[in-house]
Amino acid sequence: MKQTKTIIAAICRILLGIVFVFSGSVKAIDPLGTVYKIEDYLKAFGGFFTDLLPLAEVAAWSLIVIELLLGICMLLNVRSRCTSWITLLFYLVMTPLTLYIAIQNPVSDCGCFGDAIVLTNWQTFWKNAVLIILAIVLFALRKSTHPLWRGWMELVIASGTIVLALSFMVWTHNHLPIKDFRPYKIGNHLPTLMEYPEDAEPDQYDITFVYAKDGIEQTFTLENYPKGDSTWTFVRQNSKLIKKGYEPPIHDFEIINANGDDLTWDILESEEPITLVVMYDLAKADNAQMTKVERLCNAATDCKIIPDTVVISEKAEENAEEVVTNEDMDEEYIDEEYMAEPISHFYILTGSDTNEILNFCQEYPTMTDYICTCDPVTLKTIVRANPGVIVLQNGTVIDKYNVRNM
Repeated sequence: MKQTKTIIAAICRILLGIVFVFSGSVKAIDPLGTVYKIEDYLKAFGGFFTDLLPLAEVAAWSLIVIELLLGICMLLNVRSRCTSWITLLFYLVMTPLTLYIAIQNPVSDCGCFGDAIVLTNWQTFWKNAVLIILAIVLFALRKSTHPLWRGWMELVIASGTIVLALSFMVWTHNHLPIKDFRPYKIGNHLPTLMEYPEDAEPDQYDITFVYAKDGIEQTFTLENYPKGDSTWTFVRQNSKLIKKGYEPPIHDFEIINANGDDLTWDILESEEPITLVVMYDLAKADNAQMTKVERLCNAATDCKIIPDTVVISEKAEENAEEVVTNEDMDEEYIDEEYMAEPISHFYILTGSDTNEILNFCQEYPTMTDYICTCDPVTLKTIVRANPGVIVLQNGTVIDKYNVRNM
């Protein structure tokens, strides 16, 4: 009987250890992604929680270290009784929390396994429901476990895990994740990932109509609404999403310049390499790296290309038969006021609002002409750096890097 308890405790310990190590490892590969996820939760909860946003990075790094430390200690059977207590407390907090998240759905996925394995909120809850059972069993059988390491070796393993975890996260934070699980990884063809298959399932909505008669409102469906009955007055239409349809991996990649022009497909279809500097939030961008970004701007300015097509003046239009291409167009026919802007192979993408963009342009005027807007969540997904760089050619990601390493 005693041996059976020991075996059961060992199985629970190893399974929980594997989950903790895997969860902590994929988060450590992309610590900034964990920060973003915690920020999403705090913003979704609102109220007091938004005041905790400055602590999101500390919370993310702490969570990663705790998961890795618990996982290693469980797998190596270090301080097994202590870790069983901590593990049980961990899941006593996380299980009801994930149940609340599954019901309220403030954020679409929990981020438990980073971007490596994306789980829905309900899948996360059921995962934790299974794991808390293992944690309870392990806690109940904690006296049946026999530590393999004692004394100074326990300290070496614990402190070594913490040091290695923090060192790896610092390196990743200053570079880029060593493994990119997102759709914008090097080698991916973005237009392909934006396509909707012909048989893609659309979103399904429950649509109702509210009409009023004699001051009383009544709700109707599409089948029974009072069509053609003038005694009823239409008030409003209500739409409720009941089933989410197919959504391509990339569905919100849209680049708009200062004039409101959509440059998305001009960039994706360019045969020349396009360099995009990504700063999802200008106010939070690393100011120490702006000198490098300015050098990129200056290099782009020196390499601007005059397009083949220009807007010509009325005088040239009168002599259109004589005008064929830029090469044989007489300079007197070119209206400088309306001449097309040079094409740039360099853009700065941001999700900041107008005021932040104006403040940024005042501080860095050389970058003004290159700024375009894009969804901030998309920019966070594109590259885990602020600022970061992604290079596209024919819609394919050919390179990406952290500006700190330029």
